Amino acid sequence: MPQTPDSQPHPALEKTIGSIKGVGPKMLPKLEKLGLKTVEDALYHLPLRYEDRRQLKPISHLRPGGQEVFRGRVLSAGESITSRNRKKIYDVIVEDDSGQIALKWFRYRKPWLQKLLPIGRQVVLIGEVKHFGATREVHHPDVELLPDGADPMQVLQKDPLNFGRILPVYPLTEGLSQKQARKIWYPLVMDNAVYVESRMPQEVLQRLHLMPLATALLQSHWPDNQTDLQALGQGTDSARNSLVFDEFFFLELGLALKRAGVQLEEGIQFRLEHRYTLPLSKILPFKLTDAQRRVLGEIKQDMCSKQPMHRLLQGDVGSGKTMVALMSALIAIENKTQVAVVAPTEILAEQHFRTFDNWLRELGLKAALLQGSMSASAKRDVLEMIATGEVDLIVGTHAVLQEGVEFHKLGLGIIDEQHRFGVKQRSLLKHKGQNPDMLVMTATPIPRTLSMTLYGDLSVSVIDQLPPGRKPITTRKYVGQQRTKAYQLIGKEIAAGRQAYIVYPLVEESEKSDLKAAIDAAEHLKNDIFPQFNIGVLHGRMKSAEKDTVMERFRKGEVQLLVSTTVIEVGVDVPNATVMMVEHADRFGLSQLHQLRGRVGRGADKSYCLLIPSDHYSEDAGKRLQVMVDTEDGFRIAEADLEIRGPGDFLGTRQAGLPDFRVANLLRDARLLESARKEAFEYIEKTNQLKTPDSQPVRQELIRRWGGRLELAAIG
Repeated sequence: MPQTPDSQPHPALEKTIGSIKGVGPKMLPKLEKLGLKTVEDALYHLPLRYEDRRQLKPISHLRPGGQEVFRGRVLSAGESITSRNRKKIYDVIVEDDSGQIALKWFRYRKPWLQKLLPIGRQVVLIGEVKHFGATREVHHPDVELLPDGADPMQVLQKDPLNFGRILPVYPLTEGLSQKQARKIWYPLVMDNAVYVESRMPQEVLQRLHLMPLATALLQSHWPDNQTDLQALGQGTDSARNSLVFDEFFFLELGLALKRAGVQLEEGIQFRLEHRYTLPLSKILPFKLTDAQRRVLGEIKQDMCSKQPMHRLLQGDVGSGKTMVALMSALIAIENKTQVAVVAPTEILAEQHFRTFDNWLRELGLKAALLQGSMSASAKRDVLEMIATGEVDLIVGTHAVLQEGVEFHKLGLGIIDEQHRFGVKQRSLLKHKGQNPDMLVMTATPIPRTLSMTLYGDLSVSVIDQLPPGRKPITTRKYVGQQRTKAYQLIGKEIAAGRQAYIVYPLVEESEKSDLKAAIDAAEHLKNDIFPQFNIGVLHGRMKSAEKDTVMERFRKGEVQLLVSTTVIEVGVDVPNATVMMVEHADRFGLSQLHQLRGRVGRGADKSYCLLIPSDHYSEDAGKRLQVMVDTEDGFRIAEADLEIRGPGDFLGTRQAGLPDFRVANLLRDARLLESARKEAFEYIEKTNQLKTPDSQPVRQELIRRWGGRLELAAIG
């Protein structure tokens, strides 16, 4: 995408980090480790939090939980031994006229502390106050020495980078202290923030009372003493808000342009003839839910318009997205066009094929399956049927997107489990036809804030209702010796005529050993735990025909217990299965656990999900498992996942083709994102897709930030 000279940042901002005052050969690698290469990078490396060092507090006023600054005189000092683990600690008691407080060091050099803190020494201390019973303590405080008889405030005023104001606390790396960081960032910000230009439309800045970027950066690094400390602590002060809004505005501007690009294109204007949808609704053994009907109405409206549909369909596990997709497909088929359904795994593709093929045959229509594992001759036959229009609906994996797959006339593309595919795959499918309609489906609920970001160029429909008769699933966590209870529950359910899954994780780096663990476990279960039951094994290394055989036997009830790797994560539907046991559950992400749990509870019987973590698991893993035990609500699970993992991991932003955020936090700043989206979409419309003369600086900044990721003729 062409760059105009005006869109370039000021040369001062492009200087390398090594040119900054105070950054020598020893400091340079430490800053590079923080991901900082240029002056502009360093300006956007904002403080993590702030400390109020405007005044010294009396010891009696110190409160647990926050960083405090206080003075004291050393009353006693020396080593002691902890009663719990017999480790040595260094104890110091300091006092002032109002009271006393204990200081403790757990890692220390004794001669250095003895020299630093002799009895009677006057010191200023900075640290977090902790409460243990009736005792208040500060662990490893920062220590500033005061000359005898000196006025502490006068001494502190001589060091304005560390006292007498609200101070920034920066994200650090090994070998870089807060004092060093402040010494580098103070002149850096004072000298260079002025070169950061606001390219936001002036009327938006003024209407929303936003600061120019230069002022916002200055205030974010070195807030003045009038700044609201609580807002600073929460990241909602006006300086931070201005920086966040700027990032969101240009993100949403790019998404608005992508949406406008779609709207400008001429799509296929379908007509509703009900030639197939009406007969299907008459032979279905169930009625569509209100939510399914509402969503179908939104899809029909899109398909009947002149512009191509670009819609995201969100629905929790088991909410009936496949039936909505089938009805949408029939609208395209009755308009004499073809439909392509793309799924992330062969098992899910086969599942979809079976469902679609079953109903299409009833209506005298033809479906075909296209997979990478097919023989050359079988693939050739399917490709020929697709090219001649002999087949109405094609289901497959990534194989559908490859070169050599030529459609007779593609009218609708359906992508299932969108979180497994990036923007690129969506684009590949779209280019298989003349602006076909696109329906993107996901069972991974995405908080609204995120769907606005990740799928900002798509309209969103949500199936927020489960079909009647779906029963809640009881989720339990079993640790260590409690595994026996899990086996007892499985045995009881199978004895009652029902079926169960036991799932093992499959991690790429250790695929062979994990696979061996699953196969060995199946042997152990057959020989030692459940010799009376038929046990099947399913894993990704098996040939398609073998997988099909195992799954068919499980569907028919010939296999009572299926030991599997995560190939069954999505799409497998066996209503008689009532127990899902997940081994090493701590190694799964929340959305994955939620998907796995969705494989049971599909029939009329009570169902269970049993989580068995490894012997040692992290705090984050513990939080994930607790969320699963506490709720079945997919959106609550998605939000918890986002809180635990952070937006980068949750979104897989690299594959999504979005610019990265330097300041914005998608959880904290949801309100600002909505506001920025509204402003950006209005601005795109008002300036005729950034074509007016006064919108050129905004257009150039957008090109600079999005780079080549827009894929838009409208802006290039």
